[in-house]
Parts: sequence; structure tokens; C-alpha cells
Amino acid sequence: MGVRGLQGFVGSTCPQICTVVNIQELAEHHRTKYPGCTPTIVVDAMCCLRYWYTPESWVCGGQWREYFAALRDFVAAFTSAGIKLIFFFDGMVEPGKRDEWVKRRLKNNREISKIFHHIKSKRDEPGRNMFFIPSGLAIFTRFALKTLGQETFCSLQEADYEVASYGLQHNCIGILGEDTDYLIYDTCPYLSIGDLCLETLETIMLCREKLCESLGLHVADLPLLACLLGNDITPEGMFESFRYKCLSSYASVKENAGKKGNIILAVSDYISKVLHLHQGEKKIEEMLPLGPNKALFYKGVASYLLPGQISPWLVQKPKVIITDKQVASLNPESKQEVPMCIDPESKPEVPVCTNSESVQEVPMCTDPESKQEIPMCTDPESKQVPMCTVPESKQVPMCTVPESKQVPMCTDPESKQEVSIYAYPEVKQKLPSEAEAPLNLEAFMCMHPEIKQEDTMDIEPEIKQVTMLPDSEILKVARMHHVHSESYLVYNIMSNGEIECSNTLEDELDQALPSQAFIYRPIRQRVYSLLLGDWKDGTSTGPVVKEWFVYPGNSLRHPDLVRPLQMTLQGGTPSLEVLWLSQDPAAQARRLDSLLACFNLSSSKEELQAIESPLRALCCLLIYLFVQVDTLSLEDLHAFIAQALCLQGKSTSQLMNLQLDYINSRAVQLGSLLVRGLTMLVLVNSACGFPWTTSEFMPWNVFDGKLFHQKYLQSEKGYAVEVLLEQNRSWLTKFHNLKAVVCKACSKESRRIVGRTHWNSHYTGRLGRQGSSSHRTGSTHGHPGQGQPWRDQGPGGRQYEHDQWRRY
Repeated sequence: MGVRGLQGFVGSTCPQICTVVNIQELAEHHRTKYPGCTPTIVVDAMCCLRYWYTPESWVCGGQWREYFAALRDFVAAFTSAGIKLIFFFDGMVEPGKRDEWVKRRLKNNREISKIFHHIKSKRDEPGRNMFFIPSGLAIFTRFALKTLGQETFCSLQEADYEVASYGLQHNCIGILGEDTDYLIYDTCPYLSIGDLCLETLETIMLCREKLCESLGLHVADLPLLACLLGNDITPEGMFESFRYKCLSSYASVKENAGKKGNIILAVSDYISKVLHLHQGEKKIEEMLPLGPNKALFYKGVASYLLPGQISPWLVQKPKVIITDKQVASLNPESKQEVPMCIDPESKPEVPVCTNSESVQEVPMCTDPESKQEIPMCTDPESKQVPMCTVPESKQVPMCTVPESKQVPMCTDPESKQEVSIYAYPEVKQKLPSEAEAPLNLEAFMCMHPEIKQEDTMDIEPEIKQVTMLPDSEILKVARMHHVHSESYLVYNIMSNGEIECSNTLEDELDQALPSQAFIYRPIRQRVYSLLLGDWKDGTSTGPVVKEWFVYPGNSLRHPDLVRPLQMTLQGGTPSLEVLWLSQDPAAQARRLDSLLACFNLSSSKEELQAIESPLRALCCLLIYLFVQVDTLSLEDLHAFIAQALCLQGKSTSQLMNLQLDYINSRAVQLGSLLVRGLTMLVLVNSACGFPWTTSEFMPWNVFDGKLFHQKYLQSEKGYAVEVLLEQNRSWLTKFHNLKAVVCKACSKESRRIVGRTHWNSHYTGRLGRQGSSSHRTGSTHGHPGQGQPWRDQGPGGRQYEHDQWRRY
């Protein structure tokens, strides 16, 4: 992440850039400077996952109770200091960064192979030096933070851009993360999460102004430097020859800087001494030269420009009005187009959506040349205070910050909190009538609108007209749930027809267990049918979803093309309007029916409804797993149920102190498999309109990695059920009830769960993972409505070709 080599350079060559600061003191200074404004830190949550995950054990599937407690302590430390936290999570992978995403996933595969080699050879937990975050950590962290009352956003684009934009627009005291891109963005101060001491709230602040002073650059030069050094958009090899050319002519080589450090110094010297003399886009093209990389270069530089910012290295076209109907769609009632203007002689203004319902008004002025109205910007040196009209209230002054580059603020009459008039106006609303577009849509598309296209056509630094169809109401609902971290993958499927899933702890050498990507694919296919409309089996046309799922053997050169799988629902498949918006009492029953149909469990509805929460959702998942995977045994079922029951009576400290005799590689895979199943429950529940509360399938309520591992080892050794349940008679009754529900449901699908001693003697686990007969699943070549189209008895009875799964 970030700029290649910059982190090491800052630490070794320019230590003056790093300053120890006390965040509580920063907050006090902020209160003094801006009375009435709550000190706020915007958190890049994806950068913080490793810092937050403090439990010693991580390989067994996750110590979720311990993790939740660690998050609670983190939030409490800032809350007690009067500091507000805003969390951002990655919501999707931008097309231009897919190659980098793939590269990291393949690297993770190699790390996972080493982890399983360690487990098999040492039979113990790998050290922290091999740490790999548990499956689903990012997803469940969103819900954990929401449970803790925190404001949590899921990005509509690259998260670091939205983090930097939010920090700039909301006058935040800092960005908490671990990404050198925050040194490049011209935004609020960058605070290191890796150096944070939670007890004292001290950390390292990295100052971009001091970085510029050390390099002889201006802040506006940093995006150019980042692209020439290599980042997530411009590959490191793109300007390699140019960098060495700079280094060869650099006269001030420092011995203590190292090779990469001297390259950074040399490129900076070239920018400051050569390019500054011939500043401008044309000269850059002549001096670099850009050649076929011109498009990527301009995209890279423009990607660092926050709303209202321009770059001296990009030519600005004068006064061109851009109509972006996607921005206009933020106001579905209004037919007016949103004007945008870029003027090379003045700073560009970021347009504000005027919503007829919220009556938020922005002062407008008329451009004498174009005769178009453009939003006014309050001069920071003037004493004028812009006013914001809000529903059922009088005009209230916006919070102006004359000494910073902040966006005016207004007060939400319901929450009494200050909110930006530019970003996320729907934050406190339950319905998305004012759903906002990505933070950088106005400025970034206005500067280089063609960058948003999926292909890599030449990105000329000129303005083109962008016309997009307005979003439907139902898509805006999906977007609202996505932005507020209430759903998982739903908006990505509906808006882009593309989803991804990162690495899972799966042993590529284990031939008995299929990958979670395939096990849960029929669920996703039924969700596609729900979200993308009807699709008839056998047709060559229809919706196709691109799946970028990591599994052993997948090179990730291309996505898997996956079609929907029809469900059998009494009364037909309900519309999303019914599932998401209807207040009719019958709609709730339709939501539950749809959820069960996605798992192909409609026939088990009564039995599942009789189970108490949170075991109901877990039971649903276990039935699905045991129907799908023939190599799951009775011992596995006992371990899953026993750990869920025993978890209800365990304290966090008891779980922390639990010791394991050894680590079993198969149990490691099963733990990750179950947690991935819980993420599928999040997907299905949100797609079906939330028939169940999310707490029912949060892992800290139903799963603990070490506890499951303990029960697995005991069950594998043949321990009695009473021992697994720690001699608790009340748990014993529940155990037999849950087991009966799972076994009955599986028997309806001709799946008999037996102990390992009863397995067919010919089974040796010899088949490959994706070619394994141990996996039952749906396919576009099956018969819709019949659930799993193959019904072989027991393991070893069915084979399918790997290519059949790769693209269909």
C-alpha cells in the first residue's frame, strides 16, 4: 500500500518528519481553536485490523470475544478523551487497482502455504511473524464497531481517498492509519496506528510539510513524486529507467539513505530543479517521456486530488460545465443538472447538490461567460458566514474554519451534530432519498471524467461530458446500506456485477475439503437471482457476475463468470421492493422464506424457527454445510454444536486462558470455513431485507476458534458428548435437539451424516480440491429449483471437471 519505498525512507533518512504527539493534547488544542466543534479522527480501518487483533491465537478461526473486547477498549480510550472516531472500510476494488489486488492475494497464498507447512510439521500455533488475519475480520469489524455505537462507513471507491476527503472536509485533527498515501494527499495530519500507545494516546505524526522541506518540493508536487516512484496505480517498473537516470545524475548521494532512499532524493531533485523550470503537462511528456503510459500517469496524479484541489502538473481547461447525472440523481425529485466549473485562474469549486426535500441551499453566482450558475465559495478572509437552510428549522450558521481548507458545515436538526453539506447527507437518515455519490465524484470526474471507465484508454487531461442514468430507488437503498456498513456485497453485485473475496486459511494440499469459494457459490447464485431478476436455465444471455474469489489453483488472471441459480419459493420470488421496503406484516414472512430458500432449506422452516437465537442461524449454516460437503463427519458436527453451546457459558478471560494440546490442520480449515459461512449469512440476510438481526450470526456470539479446536480434538479422539459439553445437563438437551434438526434436514437431501469409522473404505481423499467429489453444489448446468443437482450417496461418488467451475 502507498508509495514504494517511502515508509522506509521516512524512518531511516528523514526522521525529522516523524514527531511524537499526544492525541489528547491535539484534541484540547482543537477545542480551544474551534469552540463547539468536536475533535474528530477519521480512521482507515483496513490499516488498523492487525493493530486491533491482539489475541495470541489467530490460526484457529479467530478469537472473536477477545477481539470484540479489544475493539471496545480502543473505542473507550478515545471516547474518554472526548474524541470522536469515524471509521472507513474498503467497499470495493477499483478496476485500476485490480492487478495490485491480485498480486497481494497471490503473495498471501504463498504465506498460507507456509502456515500449513508449519502446522503439519510443528503441530503448534505459528508465531506472530506469520500472522494472517482471520477470515471475515474486516466484515465483522464493521458490525462490531456499529454495535459499539461508532459511525462506520463503507467506501464507494478506494477507501484512502474517502478517508483523506473526509479528514479535509470535516476539519479532523488527524487520519489514523498506516499508509504513506496519507503523506501525499493534501489533507489533515497523518497519525500512525502502528505507533499508537492506547494507554497514553501517544503516537507518531508524519508531517508532509516537513517531508517537502526535506525534499525541496511543494505539497502540490507530492502526487507527481508518488507516481514516479510507483504506487497502487502506477506500477513500480513503469518509470524504473527514468528513476535510474535521475540517480545517475544526482550529485548529492547519501550513504545512509540506501538505494531506494537515494532514488527518492534524486527524483525529488529532478522535480524541483528541472521540471519546475518548465512546469506544465507538455514539458512533462517531453521530459519523462510518458509514451503509452500517459493515461495511467494522469490517472495516478489525479487520484490524489481531493474535492476542490488542482494540480500544477495537470493542464486545467477553462470554464467547462460538466453534467453528471449520477450526481444529479442524489436529488431524485429534481430535474436540474448539477453544474461544475474548472477555472485555471481560480481555485475550482466543488458543486453541492441542492435537494428539494432537505431544502439545503448553496449561494450561487452567475459566470459572466457561460451564463451558468455556479456554487459560491466563502472567502476565508472575509467575515461572511454562509447559511444553511434545514427542514423545520431556522437558518443556522455553518462551522467555518478560516485557517484551513475545510468545507462549510451545517447542523443536522435531528442529531444536533455538525455535518458537511457536501458529503454523506444521508448519514442520519434511514431512507436514501438523499443518498450521496462517492466523495470525489464531483472533482475527480470533473478533472478527468474518463478515468472512471473500466478500460485503460488514453486519459487525456481534457474535460469531456459525462452522462449517466439516474439510479433507481432500489439501487439507492442498496447504496445507503452499503455506505453505512449494514450489508455485504449487495451493492457491488447490483451496481457493478462484480465481487471479490480475499484469502482464506485453506490447505492447497488437502484434497478432502473443497474451497469455501465453491461450497458457498450456490448461495451466492441464488442471491444473484434475487438481486438481478429472473433468469431461466439454459439461456445463453442473462446476468453474469464476475467473481474474484481466491482459492487454491486459481491464478486470478480472469474472474469466474457466474450466473444466477433460480430458487423455489411458494408464490414466486418476491421483488426487492417487497423485501426491502414493504411494511406489510406478510413481508417479514416473505423475507424469512427468501433467506431459507437461498440456503435451500425451505422444507426445514418449522424446525429452524423453533430454535432459539443465536443458535438458529448457526443451525441453518450447519445444515447447508453438511449437505454440501460429504466429507464432513458426525465428529465434526458434534464439535461445531458443542463449541456453540459451551461458548454461551464462557467468559472472555476463560476463552483467553484456554490451552490446546496441539493444532490440527483440518480443524484450522473447518474454523475458517464456518466463519466464511457466517459472512454468507450477512450477505443473504441483507439481500432478503434483514429477516434476522445481525447479532444472530456475529461470530462473538456463536464461534470461538480455540474453543472449537478443543472440541474438535476431543471429538476426534472419541470423547463422549457429555465430556464435550463439560457435564452440563442443560446443554446436553439442547445438543440433542440441534443435532436432530441438522440430521433430519440432511436426510431430506439424502445426506446421512456418519462417523468416520463408517466412511466407505475406498475413500482416500485422492481427488483434487476443485475436482473433489466431496462437494455438492449448484451449477448453471443443473436444474433450477432442485437445490443441488447431483445426489450421489456418500463421499467418492461424483466428479466434475475443474474448468466447469472456472467459467460458465
